[in-house]
Amino acid sequence: MGILGWIVLGLLAGAIAKLLMPGKDPGGCIITMLIGVAGAFLGGWIGRALFDVDLGTFFDGRTWGLAILGSLILLVLYRLVFGARERE
Repeated sequence: MGILGWIVLGLLAGAIAKLLMPGKDPGGCIITMLIGVAGAFLGGWIGRALFDVDLGTFFDGRTWGLAILGSLILLVLYRLVFGARERE
């Protein structure tokens, strides 16, 4: 899958992660989508490093699952770091 595929997958995975973890984000929708792109890359790395899973095509369920997992991880970290700053 090329870089454009990763970007599209990340944008959609970020939106799905936001739906799975609702709440007020410090950065809004655009930041959530960018977190999704980074989460897709993180999910791909997790799949290769921990599970020895080579990611498939854009329409493969494992690819989507790992991208959403990576997006959720980054979204939680983002809320912990930047959400605490806004409360102060």
